[in-house]
Amino acid sequence: MAQVLKNYGLSIALGALFVVTWIIQTLAGWVDFAAEQQSHGETPQLFGSSGYFWEWMHATMENWQSEFLQLFTMVVFTAFLIHKSSHESRDSDEEIKNMLFSIEKRIGSVERRGGK
Repeated sequence: MAQVLKNYGLSIALGALFVVTWIIQTLAGWVDFAAEQQSHGETPQLFGSSGYFWEWMHATMENWQSEFLQLFTMVVFTAFLIHKSSHESRDSDEEIKNMLFSIEKRIGSVERRGGK
């Protein structure tokens, strides 16, 4: 178990934080929904055509769209597309590999000439 926490601690912490904040959003949303329903003389319902589930789903999808889908799009696009010299781009790695290859080639030619 200690090895799992060491190797995957970041994922576990972020996953736990996600679940905790989602539960807090759900509970806070229910309290707000129930107060709104009671102010209109209605009984708050979890399910049904005017139930809390639909507001909860709307809020959840709105948050996911604005945060997770943007991040997902950025990850997918950076896997396939390149913007020269950006941090996400592979071109800087390729340039470094080319420079190292050039240096190795020069060193090899110097060694063949006898170290001159």
